[in-house]
Amino acid sequence: MDRWLKPALGYIPQWLEFQMAASQQPGCLIAIAYRDKVVLERAFGFANLDTGESLTPRHRFRVASHSKSFTAAGIMKLREHGKLKLDDTAGQFVSGLHPAVARVTIAQLLSHTSGLVRDGGDAGQFHDRRPYYSARELSEHLKQPPVIEPNSRFKYSNHAYGLVGMIIESIAGEPYRTWITREIVDAAGLKETTPDAPLPRGTPFARGHTGRILLGRRAVIPGDNPTNGIMAAGGFTSTAGDLARYFAQLSPKARRSVLSAASRREMTRRQWRNPNTALELYYGLGTISGSTAGWDWFGHSGGLQGYISRTCVYPQQELTVSVLTNAVDGWGPLWGDGIVHIMQAFARAGAPSRKVKDWSGRFWSLWGAVDLLPMGDKVLAIAPGFINPFPEASELEITGRTTGRIAAAPGFGSHGEPVRCVRAKSGRITEVWIAGTKYLPAARVVREMEARYGKRARKRRGK
Repeated sequence: MDRWLKPALGYIPQWLEFQMAASQQPGCLIAIAYRDKVVLERAFGFANLDTGESLTPRHRFRVASHSKSFTAAGIMKLREHGKLKLDDTAGQFVSGLHPAVARVTIAQLLSHTSGLVRDGGDAGQFHDRRPYYSARELSEHLKQPPVIEPNSRFKYSNHAYGLVGMIIESIAGEPYRTWITREIVDAAGLKETTPDAPLPRGTPFARGHTGRILLGRRAVIPGDNPTNGIMAAGGFTSTAGDLARYFAQLSPKARRSVLSAASRREMTRRQWRNPNTALELYYGLGTISGSTAGWDWFGHSGGLQGYISRTCVYPQQELTVSVLTNAVDGWGPLWGDGIVHIMQAFARAGAPSRKVKDWSGRFWSLWGAVDLLPMGDKVLAIAPGFINPFPEASELEITGRTTGRIAAAPGFGSHGEPVRCVRAKSGRITEVWIAGTKYLPAARVVREMEARYGKRARKRRGK
């Protein structure tokens, strides 16, 4: 493991703790894997705001469309065993389809280029207005023609993956849930992943939550409803740790996997660009891909009522990042990007040298927090409230045990001005001056604010 990764992993939980407090999200699970080993796994916040149950890394989340990456792997495994070809048509395995749907290929279903309807004529299942479609209801929908011409563009479809689940059942001769559990989940060594809810009694489970805007508070969403006919598209429950382990195995560079390297390359290569959007994303076979500040990734995201999640594999760096949140307005994708920005900063600068490593900590003023983050031979003063705090960071050059200068800062900052700190006998920094601004530990700033602006201060001013 590269030396820079350890200090990056040390800072990421501190940054996320601040992000959780600032965003007032209910809960968040993160896991980071290096190669096939989880090297960081943390839980923040609550599994259930109504009961006050604290979230742990063992709590299962609904991970929604991450399910597609399991289903696609199932198809690739059947392909490796000679049970199907990607250009086989759906009608070869499933009867009763509309003739045009029957001609759609398995590759088109997996890559979301089948042209099928996304969620049917009544998508109330995603709003808890109705149950998820049963297998019978899904079969009835598949008697209708595609919405657009197949193979004409990327068009996401949960119905398409529901049909893939039916194809797997036809070939395997057993229920999708049974087969995918044995052949993919268990084969990958996952202990906290199941294809659908509800979970066995006693399993720790994170409840979903609404946003705050309409109610003025967050309400708990049970989140334990089965997805029935679209299980293969969005039913899975898992933990960040299990997702990091599984997706790391999908990397073409993985040393251990449920699939051959050729199958993994086929799943993860960029095939269709997401149109009509400024965000450059691509879809392969059950995987999304893109780039974050120059680091290419593949993985998948997920959204079910009450849950937002994303997992990304960075093959060149051999890193996997999984972030799960339990609210409809969850910041999972943003925090996934923020984690990568932190790792990129350390990868560029390296682990902190002996000269600067004890110039660290979180300090406060009336305006908020600043984190001193040593890396390489410098210290960055960053605002932990930013998703990517590094472009606006001030770079501190350390000239002594308690002295330094701002070597680089934005034009509206304090470039070139002095920096100094006060240390306790233990060496811990208790006060830091960045240019003309004094930053203190949180408790001291709280006392200052209470003295100036609290009830007693207001009473004094009123006398």
